[in-house]
Amino acid sequence: MFHTLSHSCLGRIVIFGAVCAVILFLAHISVPDKETMTEEMNDNIRQCITANDSIKGDWIDDAVNNIGYTFTHADSTFDEKVWETFNKYNWTEYHHHAFYSTMYIHNNYRPQGTRAGIGIFGMVLPTVNFNDLILRVAPIHKGYDKRIMQNIYYEDQYMGENPNVKEYHYKGDVTE
Repeated sequence: MFHTLSHSCLGRIVIFGAVCAVILFLAHISVPDKETMTEEMNDNIRQCITANDSIKGDWIDDAVNNIGYTFTHADSTFDEKVWETFNKYNWTEYHHHAFYSTMYIHNNYRPQGTRAGIGIFGMVLPTVNFNDLILRVAPIHKGYDKRIMQNIYYEDQYMGENPNVKEYHYKGDVTE
């Protein structure tokens, strides 16, 4: 009976539906709660801040770093002043869905929020990017009477000497 069911089209659809139902049931019962997501995302954000250096990579570097953040933890010597600055200008928001949960980072740069992590099957998968965080605030310009782009003029226009170039050199004979 099972052999006939597994070789028919309707039987394969029923088996596929049953496997999908089991996977969705496991996903539903293993959705990370708010405390787990917050704790894991704070650790992932600390690792992202620590890993940032002067070399800006592309999305592949961010993806490889985020995969590493899933299996590692932040160093215990993390600068708490940087974390206080992060909490001052950024805040996180947890969203619970039926089969997964998400964590968003909100700040003045991205008020609608940027997804920083997905929780599914009891794991928290980070998608955090350093460019989405605000860690320092400075004025864009000094006042309304100042232009943002300043034209800089130099008093000394001397650019050096070149004995082979003469005035109107391009119009005449190059040997003159």
